[in-house]
Amino acid sequence: MDLKTLATKVTFTAACWFSLTCSQSFSHDYQVHENWLKPPIGLAHIGDSHGEIAVAKNGEVYVSVMGIKGGIQIFNADGQYLRNVPKAPKDIHGFEIHQDPSGEEFIYGAEMSGKRIFKLTLSGERVLDIDALAAIPKKYHREPVPLKNGWVPPPLRLTAVTVVDNGDMYVVDGYGLDYIHQFSAKGEYITTFGGQGAPWNFKNCHKISIDPRFTPKRILCNDRANMRLVHMKLSGEVIGTYAKDLRRPSAVDFYGDLVAVAEISGRVTLLNKVGRVVKHLGTNEVKTETDKNKTPPEKWREGVFTSPHGISFDANGNLYVTEYNKWGRVLRFDAVTHH
Repeated sequence: MDLKTLATKVTFTAACWFSLTCSQSFSHDYQVHENWLKPPIGLAHIGDSHGEIAVAKNGEVYVSVMGIKGGIQIFNADGQYLRNVPKAPKDIHGFEIHQDPSGEEFIYGAEMSGKRIFKLTLSGERVLDIDALAAIPKKYHREPVPLKNGWVPPPLRLTAVTVVDNGDMYVVDGYGLDYIHQFSAKGEYITTFGGQGAPWNFKNCHKISIDPRFTPKRILCNDRANMRLVHMKLSGEVIGTYAKDLRRPSAVDFYGDLVAVAEISGRVTLLNKVGRVVKHLGTNEVKTETDKNKTPPEKWREGVFTSPHGISFDANGNLYVTEYNKWGRVLRFDAVTHH
């Protein structure tokens, strides 16, 4: 093994005592897949990646981008650009691919500027469209009061959508008042919970996900400015802090009993089911390179993060991370399992 490969190889070993259900010890080797992503023809980089990433069951990788070729770009497992999702909004901060009971996959997300909640087929047909301004009661809208810099924040800035088995959607106003709004599978408003008051006390509830590792399933909130992950019942009742002292968690994804956390302060953390740290990946200790979208390509280092913002496993446990970066950056870590 040469020094470059050794330097970029990330190994994490986990015994099954980390898992509440596992009965056999195992280990994973995570090796950085260098230069995995190939941008669309004519572009040096994919464009402003202030969004999310998700892998469909066929292995294709979906990346939301706000740049020139904005919307949702699709890549194959080799990192080759395939196409854009037709008519996908260009202001998607968070989305997920969810398989409905029929077996068909759909893209669920929200337009951060457009203030609409949507459900798309993978081919781009909008099968559900919710006017969030009209559907969400005014008492949960932010007042148009200018901030110190003179900017008047909009009433809603929806940052993520997650979906539970019955089709109910949970939409978070993560750049607004941190409320979580629940809608039915038909797009009907149900209720609102969360926010900046007790018992939630959210401070930038950046993205939310359904945690499938528990029965019944739970909501997991990236309470970013509070440096923690919070578990809630599907009804909104707080279960408790799942993990704390993180580097501003932005997004999570699950693989078996593990959860991978994209931390915008330059790190990815793997946690077990009880919230214990299994491994850190790609840690960047250069603070001037993290928490921002202006770290230029000439400062990127393979296998070292700048500002992780979205994260997804594929079916084989390979890990994909998209960063908050105006040029657009996606990193891939390949998993090798030894039983």
